[in-house]
Amino acid sequence: MAPGSLQRFTSLYQLLDPEILANPYPLYHALRERAPVHWDPYLHAWVVTGYENALTVLLHFSADRTPSPQALEEYGLSQLSPIAAVMTKQLLFMDPPGHTRLRTLAAQAFSVSRVERLAGQIQTVLDDLLDNLAGRETIDIISDLAEPLPAIVTAALLGVDMADHPKLKTWSASFAEVLGNFQHNPDRALRVLNSLEEMTAYFRDAIRNHGGRDGLIRDLASARVNGEQLTEDEVVANIIVTMVGGQETTTNLIGNGLLTLMRNPHQMTALRADPGMLPTAVEELLRYEPPSQHTARIAPADCSLGGQSLRKGQAVIAVMAAANRDPARFPDPDGLDLRRQDNRHLSFGWGAHFCFGAHLARLEARLALRAILSRYSEMSLAERPLQWRENLGLRGLVSLPATVA
Repeated sequence: MAPGSLQRFTSLYQLLDPEILANPYPLYHALRERAPVHWDPYLHAWVVTGYENALTVLLHFSADRTPSPQALEEYGLSQLSPIAAVMTKQLLFMDPPGHTRLRTLAAQAFSVSRVERLAGQIQTVLDDLLDNLAGRETIDIISDLAEPLPAIVTAALLGVDMADHPKLKTWSASFAEVLGNFQHNPDRALRVLNSLEEMTAYFRDAIRNHGGRDGLIRDLASARVNGEQLTEDEVVANIIVTMVGGQETTTNLIGNGLLTLMRNPHQMTALRADPGMLPTAVEELLRYEPPSQHTARIAPADCSLGGQSLRKGQAVIAVMAAANRDPARFPDPDGLDLRRQDNRHLSFGWGAHFCFGAHLARLEARLALRAILSRYSEMSLAERPLQWRENLGLRGLVSLPATVA
């Protein structure tokens, strides 16, 4: 790539620039203005930034995009084969009928009734976390609240020892490095491989020795579809993707949401005064600063999209965070409106691959915001520079120091 070439060609690849990663929305606006559907030669993919076109991609394009272990060997990336072997069994990267088979089982663990039964447990965890912060004038919203809360809840959901939640969080953050990043970093890959080996052994042990505990592990291990039982490899692979999705999305939603509120103190004050706004507020925070920024698909056939001709098998990146701020879909898209009613954002995807953990993430976010805003009458950003995680697809902060009273 020639020096300065990205200055001459606006590309999603510019998210590698820390300044742009800190505020990607001007870049998304420029991409959408240039062409809502365009070929990015640096990413070798079509980039889709308009709402209607992104919706089409999410609904109709193929999610089966993970290279097989054999393909990685041909590319000279055989060291990544164990990661590919797991990802090819995860429903996130599957099309029907394989996707339908696994999703039907996984969705049972996230039914509305089952998730609602967790509300009391989530509230207890929140109260304990906040009690441990009593007397402190500065807290780190990420490490003190937004990371441990979903990790503990995920442990309960899986049916493993909740005291193991620090391990779950470490593994989750590591495996998330392969989701949403454009670059191949050998050091990062080694860390992912080590984490994958550790959590695979952990979950195999849970399946074989703790199958009696109520939770997703037992449900998947004992489930049958048309008389057919899932293999142990399938169970482990989908426990991993559920664990990662359940933690990373919720951590980022809480962190990004509170950052947005602190940057908009009048709206935070209004929300504190009227907790009844929480359901619409959470949806607006999801639209405004989505925890998942984009996702990749494959063109299933030669087709036309946004006036462009796509060929079968080409990669397509749907930038949900750009679609969420498309003025053709949302009035005043760059404005924060916690009472916004017409808010069919794309932050949890759409269609068959709509995030099956969305209800749990929303519940955790509503309870967390209510608990934090009621506990603290004042909350503002501490005077320290913010550091965003180097994950281009999963948007979240490394830390979020706040002054509270």
